[in-house]
Amino acid sequence: MNFPLFPDQPTALCQNRMQVHSVTQETPDVWTISLLTHDVYDYRPGQFALVNIGPRGDVQRAYTLSSTPGLSPFIQLTVRRISGGSGSGWLTQQLKTGDYVWLSDAQGEFTCDTAQPLLLLAAGCGVTPVMSIARDVLANCPAQNVHVFYSVRSPQDVIFAAEWRRLAAQYPQLTLIILAEQDALPGQIAGRLSQDLLQSQVPNIRSRRVMICGPAPYMTLAGNWTAELGVPAEHIVKEQFQATEMEVSDERTLTLTRLTPLANYRVAVGTTLLAAMEQHQLPVTAACRAGVCGSCKTRVLSGDYQTTSRMTLTDDDVAQGYVLACSCQLQGDVTLA
Repeated sequence: MNFPLFPDQPTALCQNRMQVHSVTQETPDVWTISLLTHDVYDYRPGQFALVNIGPRGDVQRAYTLSSTPGLSPFIQLTVRRISGGSGSGWLTQQLKTGDYVWLSDAQGEFTCDTAQPLLLLAAGCGVTPVMSIARDVLANCPAQNVHVFYSVRSPQDVIFAAEWRRLAAQYPQLTLIILAEQDALPGQIAGRLSQDLLQSQVPNIRSRRVMICGPAPYMTLAGNWTAELGVPAEHIVKEQFQATEMEVSDERTLTLTRLTPLANYRVAVGTTLLAAMEQHQLPVTAACRAGVCGSCKTRVLSGDYQTTSRMTLTDDDVAQGYVLACSCQLQGDVTLA
């Protein structure tokens, strides 16, 4: 058991205690939680942390650290409330000033370590790491040109709206383009991101480091467009922050075998290994459920499966058959250690 039996205790994954300073509404469904910490908390712009959800801490969820080290007075999480979401509902609706939360150490590789000019592409809440990175680069690297394309449904959905206006006015090296699908305001572009728009609006795109964060289909399209415009693959970085959805069969099943102790289970084809293990109450730890934290690392001895993420796994792990259960889709019979 790795979660506390009483409130206000750390867990194996989340050891950093912080206190809520304020909870601020950004848009109709997005809030920023500002946290105080009395200890040093090391993180890089663009990283995320796992958060213990609820007083027992038996559930963890991953959220971007939307603040910027050295510039932001608080550690901040910016969270979209999702209907039925245990993590987002608790953070945005139940936390109040003075409460305590526990965070993991910072994680993730969606960070900027280059002097190349930047092209930052964000949609929806994908703007949270982009803002963290943009603040840092603009304040500390005045010679580094930054282009930001931020896509939203409507102007009221712009997260950090006032801060974006301030940054655009303060830093001449920043070009900010906001695209609104509905009711675009003066100065915004009506519609969605496109390859033609990137080609016409971004000078020297081939020389830029492209960083993309948003829904999976958006990241796929944006990555394909920038590649077709000549950006080398090694200069295109996507935030892998959600599991890739696969089709689950309503008719075909497979056999999941566990050797210790020996047992067999029937599972629908296309199910993730994590979902199958939880369905049959097999021991597994799951935090981010997006293929990034590594907590659900599981060894598969044999079988037919596909993986969509190997983040945190070493080459040796993969050679021994380890997978991230949340990002492992079962296609045929599988045997676990």
